[in-house]
Amino acid sequence: MHTIHWQKSTYSGDGSNCVYVAATPTGTVHLRESDEPETILTTAPAALKSLIRALKTSTDPQ
Repeated sequence: MHTIHWQKSTYSGDGSNCVYVAATPTGTVHLRESDEPETILTTAPAALKSLIRALKTSTDPQ
């Protein structure tokens, strides 16, 4: 069985509300928050990229 290697997002800073991300050998991406580590979201890299792009666009003060 493969052990998931979690990495804290660099955008999380030093606070207690941190986002962790992990990639698997099959290519999926897992996300979790430090306050609920048992809740894990699983997605494909392309879907995560689209989400991040949409979030950046919606908050961009143009």
